[in-house]
This record gives sequence, structure tokens and C-alpha cells, in this order.
Amino acid sequence: MDQTMRVIDGEALKIEDVHAVARYFAPVSLSEQAIQRIQAARAVIDQVAAEGRKIYGITTGFGHLSSVRIPQDQLVDLQHNLLRSHAAGVGEPLSKEVVRAMMFLLAASLARGNSGVRVAVVQQLVSLLNADIVPVIPSRGSVGASGDLAPLAHLALVLIGEGEAWYNGQQMSGAEALQQAQLSPLHLQAKEGLALINGTHLMEAIAVLTIVDAEALLRTAEVACAMSIEGLMGSHIPFDERIHRRRGQVGQQETAAHLRHLLRDSEIVLSHANCSRVQDPYTLRCSPQVLGAVRDALTYCRTIFERELSSVTDNPLVFPEEGDVLSGGNFHGQPLALALDTLAIALAQLASFSERRIYNLMGPHDWDKDGAPLFLAPDPGLNSGFMIAQYAAAALVNEIKILAHPASIDSIPTSAGMEDFVSMGVTSAHKLLRLIELTQQVVAIELMCSAQMLDFRKPLKPGAGVQIAYARVRERVSMLEHDRVLAPDIAKLADAVREGAFADI
Repeated sequence: MDQTMRVIDGEALKIEDVHAVARYFAPVSLSEQAIQRIQAARAVIDQVAAEGRKIYGITTGFGHLSSVRIPQDQLVDLQHNLLRSHAAGVGEPLSKEVVRAMMFLLAASLARGNSGVRVAVVQQLVSLLNADIVPVIPSRGSVGASGDLAPLAHLALVLIGEGEAWYNGQQMSGAEALQQAQLSPLHLQAKEGLALINGTHLMEAIAVLTIVDAEALLRTAEVACAMSIEGLMGSHIPFDERIHRRRGQVGQQETAAHLRHLLRDSEIVLSHANCSRVQDPYTLRCSPQVLGAVRDALTYCRTIFERELSSVTDNPLVFPEEGDVLSGGNFHGQPLALALDTLAIALAQLASFSERRIYNLMGPHDWDKDGAPLFLAPDPGLNSGFMIAQYAAAALVNEIKILAHPASIDSIPTSAGMEDFVSMGVTSAHKLLRLIELTQQVVAIELMCSAQMLDFRKPLKPGAGVQIAYARVRERVSMLEHDRVLAPDIAKLADAVREGAFADI
């Protein structure tokens, strides 16, 4: 739990920085370098506003109302009205860790010196993070283009003493939260309201939180796979380095290497060296090819998400060196939406792959007549064993497959056709959060079932890494010696998977 101070310096963040602030409440500060960048961009905005030049969102309305010129004396009201009108979110609130990630990402983006806000705006975000004032943000309402407008508007309202927030364990008005934390509400100036809401920070917040969880889940799935290979007395030949080097796919080679590490020094594999089986099912034999493809997909997603950590995604953008204010479309969420959907599809394959091994562990197998009983049940018939655990995994995978349908292939035009193609990336992100939770439960069921199968292989010992994994399962869940309620066992192992208890093996 790293609580080292995170300094916003106008440069790229690291995924680990976001996790430290969002999940572990690491404090945040603003560097002098960032302050200078912010001030340089703000000087350009002040000049534009004073001259009354027609520039989108600064001296005009928004979206399809961009043709409406706003008088000088109404520029401040324009920014406050923007937040109020755009705070139209619905649904259950976002989690506190997602909101904290959003705040940190927003502050870092504004500090890169292309947004034109005052230092006070960024400092207010930093102060809220350090005081642990968490805006209450309805989770639905963003179409993932022109920024995550509705969610960010709810966030920004708290900066000006409006909206709702969590503080000291209680939900209260934004004004009351600021007062209790001895902070003053902001009075926004030209461009600042637009800069606060015109970014991809909700999509990116969920992306950077889930990619680390997904990577730990993949490594855990490989551990569960190795346990099942040993439990089902699978061959180790398909993991030979020469096979995978000959194909050249990076993820495939990495997964094969991990499996070899987990399976090394196995007594079980020696016990069936001369068995009659020629080949194993694909979910054993082709695990490097399938899980390796998931690895490659996660690498692509991490690359996209990391790039966004150095980005500025509001509009228009200020370039102080040239004194230019340029209107573009960095707020469009398509790069993130596509990666989030890719991540969901990859994890859906991982879950489906795991469930097929769970099914295989249930038996019966003609080559295992003297080994494990049907459904891994001691005294089968009287006991049903893990029969319904496999049903549960099948039900989870069915839901996962539905959630894996990409949201980013859809678009519903908004703003009277001005925003005629949107990313729907926030829908991609919300689906992914649920999908990861369900996939963790599927892998937990495989860990539970494969550990039971290994009990029937005793006194033979599995590979060294599998022995470690088996011990960690048994620290939480005992062998099934007669039927009992399995839901608590699955929940314990799902928590362990979520916490990364098997990801380091």
C-alpha cells in the first residue's frame, strides 16, 4: 500500500500513481513546473476573453449552440450554467475509487498547460483529494464523446460549492463538505467550466483501475490452468519452449513459460508418462495459445491506457508558445472505447476457457477409473460434490458473454447532429467492471475444483508452483469430504483472486 506523495508536474502519470491515489489515498501536490504551465495557458485565455474573439466555449455557447455569441459580462455565468445544465446523470453512484481516479486524472490533464484554467482550479481538485471529499456522481449519462460531460459536471459542481459529496463517511451537499473541510467554493472564469467537463476522465479512470486487475486475473487464470493440468494428468509436452518460439507470438511464449515454471518438478506427470492418451483437450493443450492471446490483448489495452495518461482531452486547446487556441476533438473516447471492449472480449474468452476445464474436472474419464470420482464427490450419490459449482460457472460465463458485446460499435447522435458519432466508451467501461467481477468468480471456482482434484492425486505431488497455489487455496478452503454449502468457499476464493493472492506465483 504505497502512500508516497504523488506530484502533479504536468508530465505523464503512471498507472501505479492512479492506483495509489484512488485506492490507497496517497496525498497529491502540484509542482512549480505545473503551476508555470497553467499560468502560461491562462494568460492566453484572459487575452482572448478581453478581446472578445469568437472562440468555441469561451465566448460562445456549446455544442449546437456554438453559433450563439456570449457577451463579455456573461462569460462567468456561462461556465456555471454549463456545469448545472450538464449535471443530468442518472443511476447508482460511481464507486469512490473511480471518482478519486477521475479527480486525479482531471487535475493532471489540466496541469499540462493546454486547458487555460487558473491554478486555483487545479489546486481545488488537489485539495479535495487530500481532504477525501468525494463528489457523488451518477454513473450513467455519458455517451463518451465531447467528453464524459454529465459525470464530470457532477464532479465539478462540488468545486463551486454545489452538487453532493461524501465527506467523513457522510453524504452531504457540496457546500457543506467544503465548509467542513475549510475550503472555499470556486468562482469559475472563462473556459474553466468547459475544461472541467470536456475530457475522457471517467473512461480512463475505469480503464487504469481495471487493467491492473485484469493482468492479475490473467496470471491467476494461468495458475488455475496449471492446477487443472496436473489434476487432469495432462501432458507437459505442449508447453515445450521450441513449439512456442516457432510461432513467435509474444503472449503465447510468455504464458508457456509461466506454465512451465508452475509445472516444474512434477511427480504427477512422471506417473503417467506411458499412458494411452495421445492428446489432451484444447483447454489444456492449447492454453498457451489461448491465454497468450489474452496476454497480447491486455498489452494492447495497457498501451492505449498509458498513452492517455499523458494526454489533454478537453477542447479547445491552448498553445501558449504560439498564442493559439485551437478547437478539435481530443475529447472523443473512441481509442479508449475500443480498448475497453477488447479487454472485455479477451476476459470473456479467459472465463469461457476456465469453465471448460471446470467441466472437465467433473469427469467421468475412461482413463481415470481408479482416480477421481464423478463430480469430485467423496461417496458420489450420497454426495453431489461440485456438480452445481460447474452450473454456477456456466451461468456466470453466459452473463459474461452478454457483457462482452462491444458498446463501441454503436452510436446515437447527440447535440442536434453536431455530435453525430459518439464512442459509447463509458458503457464499455461499466460493462467491464461487472465482467471482471464475474470472471474472478469463475476462476475462483476452477481453483476450488482443481485443488479438490489434486487431493485425489495424493501422495503424488504436482509441480512446484502448483503446490504453492494448492496451499494458498487450502489456507482458505478445506477439502470437501462431504457435501456442504459451497457459496462461502467460492466467495473466499473470489476475494483472494481479487486481492491478487495467486498472481505472484
